[in-house]
Order: sequence, then C-alpha cells, then structure tokens
Amino acid sequence: MGAALPRDLFCKRGAEMSDVKYVIGVDFGSDSARALVVNAQTGEELASEVALYRRWSQGLYSDAARNQFRHHPLDYLESLEECITGALAKLPPEVARNVVGIGIDTTGSTPGPVDENGTPLAMLNEFKDNPNAMFILWKDHTAVREAAEINQLAKTWGGVDYTKYEGGVYSSEWFWAKILHILRVDEQVRQAAYSWVEVCDWLPAVLTGTANPKALKRSRCAAGHKAMWHAEWGGLPSEEFLTQLDPLLKGLRERLFTETYTSDVKAGDLTAEWAARLGLPAGVAVAVGAFDAHMGAVGGGVKEHALVKIMGTSTCDVMVASKDELGDALVAGICGQVDGSVIPGMIGLEAGQSAFGDVYAWLREVLFWPWEALAEEAGLSEDTLSRIRERILVKLTEAAAQVDPSTTTLVALDWLNGRRTPYADQELKGAIAGLTLGTDAPRLFRALVESTAFGAKAIVERFREEGLQINEVIALGGIPGKNPFVMQVSADVLGMPIKVVRSEQAVALGAAMFGAVVAGLYDNVSAAQEAMGSGFSKIYTPDPESTKRYAELYRKYLHMGELLAETLRAL
Repeated sequence: MGAALPRDLFCKRGAEMSDVKYVIGVDFGSDSARALVVNAQTGEELASEVALYRRWSQGLYSDAARNQFRHHPLDYLESLEECITGALAKLPPEVARNVVGIGIDTTGSTPGPVDENGTPLAMLNEFKDNPNAMFILWKDHTAVREAAEINQLAKTWGGVDYTKYEGGVYSSEWFWAKILHILRVDEQVRQAAYSWVEVCDWLPAVLTGTANPKALKRSRCAAGHKAMWHAEWGGLPSEEFLTQLDPLLKGLRERLFTETYTSDVKAGDLTAEWAARLGLPAGVAVAVGAFDAHMGAVGGGVKEHALVKIMGTSTCDVMVASKDELGDALVAGICGQVDGSVIPGMIGLEAGQSAFGDVYAWLREVLFWPWEALAEEAGLSEDTLSRIRERILVKLTEAAAQVDPSTTTLVALDWLNGRRTPYADQELKGAIAGLTLGTDAPRLFRALVESTAFGAKAIVERFREEGLQINEVIALGGIPGKNPFVMQVSADVLGMPIKVVRSEQAVALGAAMFGAVVAGLYDNVSAAQEAMGSGFSKIYTPDPESTKRYAELYRKYLHMGELLAETLRAL
C-alpha cells in the first residue's frame, strides 16, 4: 500500500480552503457527461454537473432499428466544457485555483476515425453529418458480420489466436470489428481516415494538446480489452493477420500504436487554451483515460476476490486478480483479462450484460405506446404524458414485488440486445416463455427482472468455473440506488450479499482517484482508494428460501437458452 502525502499538506480543521487540493473526475456516459469535484484528501464530493449530449439528445446520427449508435465529437467537447464549468460554478473560486488533477473515463469500445492531424473526421466540414465519421458508441452492433469473421480467422489462420486474452470470442461492440465495418461501407471515410482513436484516448489528448494520433498515450484498458493488444505478441495483431482478415486494413496497424499506458500515468498537462475554457490553472495533470466500468470499479472499492457490478442500462462486471493467482489461466467467454486495466500491477477481468436496465425500459416503452398513440384523442398534455412515462416502472416495481412467485409461470431470456457474457453473441434475441391468459404486466416485469439476475449469475458461474474466487459482490450505478426490488432479486439469485456503494457517482470518483495519483498526491491507486473511497450505504442479504427457488428457475433459464439459441440467432 503506497503512502499518501503527509496530512499537513492537505486540509486540516480550520485550514484555509486555499490549502486544500482538489481533483476532478469526468465520466462520459452514453447520454451525457458528468464532472465531479472531489477533495483529494478525504474523497468528499463537493459538486457535480451533468451535461447532456445535444445532438444525441435530438436523436441525430443513430438508428436503433439498424443497431446504429453514433456520437458526434462536438457533443463530447461541448459537454466537457459545460459540466466542468458548471460544477466549479457551484463552489468558491479558490477550489478551481487548487485543482491539481483530472481523470477521464468513457464508454467503450467507442472508436472514431481521425485524419493525420488527429482531428476526428466529423469535425471536418465535409464529414460533419456523416455518422460513419463519428465515434461508434459501445452498443452499436452494425459490425456483427465483421466480428464473426475475426473469430473465424483467429481460430483457423494457423497463427496465434489473438482473441485468447479477450475471452476467446471477439464482439461486434469492439474496436477492430467496428473499424472494418466502416472501412467496408464508406469509401470516403476510408480514404480520409489516417488512424482511429478510442474516445477515452482522444479526450485526454485534446486537453493536453497532443494532436498526433501516433503520439497520444493509448489506454491499456481500451487496447487490451477491445483491440487484441497484448505484450505477448508485441502489441496489436500482426499485419499478416489483419490483411488476411481484409486487405482494407493494410497499413493501418503502423498508423495506430504499439505502447499502451495504465491510468496512473500522466497523459500530459492541461493546455493554456483549455485551462481558460474550463476556468482552471494551466498545467493541471491529466491522467491517461480508461473505460467507465474499470474506473468505476476503482471508485467502488474493487479488490481481489470482489466482483464489482456497474448496473445501469447495461452492466459491466469487473474483477482484479493477482498474477500469481491467475497464473497462465485463460478465462474463456469474458470480455478480456488485461494487466493493469483496472488496478496497475494486477490483472483486470471484465464481463457484462449488453442490456440490463434497457430490458426494463423496453417493457416501459411497450406499455407506454397506447398512451402516446391515443394522447390527442384523450386530450392528454405533454406534461401528463411525461409523468405517466416516468411512473410506469415505479408502479411495475411496486406491483411485481407483491407477486406471489408460485402464481407465475414465466421464464425470460435477457438477450434483448444480444449477449455480452458468457461468450459474446450479438445475434441472440430475447424471449419470454410460459405466457398464459393470467399473465399481466407486473408478472412480465418480474420475469424480466429475474432474467437479468440470471444473466448476472451466469457471469459469476463463468468466473468460478475457471477457478476464480468471489467472496463479495459490490454494486454501483443507477439501479442499485433506485430499485430495491431489482437488487433484492439479484441478491437472492446470486445467493450472495450485495454491497451498494455509498457514492452515487462512483465512476467519476474513480476517475478522480486516478487524477489524484497522476497529480502526485498518492503513490498508487490503492492508496487513493483507501483515502477517497465512499464506503457502502446498504447491503442486500439473500433470502435462503428465495435462493433455493431461484436455483431451480435458473436451471430452466439455462435450458431454455440452450434450446432456443439457434432459433433466436436466426430470427
């Protein structure tokens, strides 16, 4: 455990605010960016601000029917400025003057094409409205064909299997599949794209003035989990492999990167230009970026033998293991095992579900459709419609919690957005079995909640089957703090207590911890966790009888998945 700076260098009782050091964590999600200002000694969260992505909020550049989801780079830049200045505006001016570090996390894998100057193509006039020139959001599944080809070639080409540290299955949600898809479908972008960058690499580069795409510091987290980077084969997959996959990839490897960096490394210092835009001093240390789940796990208190679940629209499940414990083991069917992707010096392991809260939101939208369709006839105002939509899940939750489990016959599969883990398969679809004339909305909702908990259990079992020990489950994100019913069902299904992180902004807090490390306030991430962690607000304890009943229902879930997988994949 590294030591923090001496306490007298931080805030003491009665000390002037000007003596305190502060850090900022910025969390770029699917819909918005959040900035969190934190006391670097105590972890006290002083102020935050959320900035919605303006173009995304208008539904631009995405097409859910085609599984196309794109972010315009200006949405990132505008929200970055808005959320940081907004958070700082809530605090005395002394705080901004004493910010010493910034950490940034983003969703991923979210790559985008850049020109030789490092400018995202969508920021050029000729590409400003071209979705293929934008950052491809993690949940974009337009590259299913390309992912299948990567998997096939990796197993058959006669060389190293580049997916072996990625769980053995490459996903359409990841770096190479997305790049290859865009190169195939858009010749103009193909001709203009000099290189490609993950958004978690691009944003720190912007703040530190690093334009050259070959010079910016690439995230070990992003490269290892999503781009098949590994030290064993000297970086990215070989040119031979990539050109055999598709000649369109010829030459791209050398325009990407070889070295990667963990997030306890400084990406650079805040430029004078961005310092002026954000109201901060120039020279603030900016950490190498990483994905939200991995920094969220740090903010939530990840440690060996703990599984951290970041539970929102989807889930990311993160663990760390010592190199001695994991040894040469390859954990199949997950989203990668990467040295330093979570806590430097340990192997980070990632899994997850492609839809969690989104499964519940789907049912809400189905039930809301008649209200919206009949609004004009019924004389319902926009305000009334909005209130109805907001209350649907609340009422469903209340009613589902009262359902006697013996009165429902439903079993559901949670693959409405494909399956991320175990064994990524984005061609799968969801299903509900056991419908009767007595099936009502609360029972449907309960079955969907149970299905997402079963999906979580499948991940736990995948880790355990590979010999990994899980002693505790830690939860953070939007759902753990808002829906006790979902959390209790999850605890009952897992048969393990679930600790809910006290901080409602643990992801941004994790980013802030890395900001504190690169600012020199802590020797390592573990020391920052100990000093800045928020602890837990609640523990959900499993009910033994419910756990026993769910064990039987889980077996039916697995059996139904086996029976229906081929049919669902073909639909």
